[in-house]
Amino acid sequence: MLNYILRRTLYSFWVIVGVLLLTFVLFNMASGDPAAAILGKNARPEEIEALQDELGSNLPLFYGRLCRTSAFASYEGEAEVVAVKRLFARNNITAKVKFRDGGKKLYKVADDAADFKVTAPAGDKVLAVSFFREQESAWNSQFFKSLAEVVSFKKSFPYVTFFNFGNTLLTREPISQLLLRGMGPSLALMLPVFAGEIIFGIVFALIASAYPGEWQDRVLLVVSVALMSLSYLVAIIFGQWLFGYQLEWFPVWGSGTVWHFGLPVMIGIICGVGSNIRFFRTVFVDEARREYLRTAAAKGVAPYNIYRKHLLRNSLIQIITRVSSGLPYLFTGSLLLESFFGIPGLGFAGIEALRNADIQLLKALVVLSALLFVVINLLADLAYAWADPRIRLE
Repeated sequence: MLNYILRRTLYSFWVIVGVLLLTFVLFNMASGDPAAAILGKNARPEEIEALQDELGSNLPLFYGRLCRTSAFASYEGEAEVVAVKRLFARNNITAKVKFRDGGKKLYKVADDAADFKVTAPAGDKVLAVSFFREQESAWNSQFFKSLAEVVSFKKSFPYVTFFNFGNTLLTREPISQLLLRGMGPSLALMLPVFAGEIIFGIVFALIASAYPGEWQDRVLLVVSVALMSLSYLVAIIFGQWLFGYQLEWFPVWGSGTVWHFGLPVMIGIICGVGSNIRFFRTVFVDEARREYLRTAAAKGVAPYNIYRKHLLRNSLIQIITRVSSGLPYLFTGSLLLESFFGIPGLGFAGIEALRNADIQLLKALVVLSALLFVVINLLADLAYAWADPRIRLE
């Protein structure tokens, strides 16, 4: 089993690298530079570049020694002589000039130069001038900075740090602190929702499988399909109107007391239990048709013992699969529930980050979700071997 765990850990490492690569493409290459969007059009060039340095958005994508800089204004046009003024002090500046004949040339800019002037060769013209800052290591790139946000190595104790996603773009709060603070409300909301969905789903599915084709089974079938068709948004709005404003049984905003979680937990269980009833009913009905259960019933084993000792135990594989697929959402929370009830969990933080275009926080939530899925899938495989000794982890 130890060899299996080591192999799965190595395999999971490459899965995480793939997720980071995909996240990098979506957030760094497709979304553009977030610094200018955050600071607005009236921000000074040195302010934009300071934020770019912090985010690493001016670094090369994968490899290179030249980083984009706003120390000089870039030029695009067509002229024989181009003169560009310096906007703010910055050393180690290199100008990249593109000519009409297709040629490109790099020019070293003096650190004390007030402007940069370039003249095209005879018969040619300058099409574009862009400026870059030289850095010591070519490996200092946006992609490796994204990797370092998950794990990075230091020369001093503790030598290795994890999940250093920096600060949020809006409030400048450390993202690690925000994640730790939001994890408690998300667990307080989603843990009872998840447990209620599983427990009620198993109980009602056992009732339906005990009376296949009879009125109990048909009623539960209709109820489960109706609950599966119920919109989360409709259930939230109706629940707040009825139980919050009309009956005044529950508060509809905040997370200060246990009563604040009562209504969203009830709505979450109602909206999620229908699919569990349908899933577990199918599993239990298929298992109940097996010969060993009919043999146990013919020998006079009590129905309670048949269901508890045989049917449920031999359905653990499917139960573990269902549980493992929903466990990661305990940490990331429900987006709609937290947003409509003002619960400051990770789901609420994700909505706010999406609304404010906070790329750093969104990237942290995506990477965290991927890590949780990988770890929980490994734990699910180990649980399979515990539930069924015939399964060997090789």
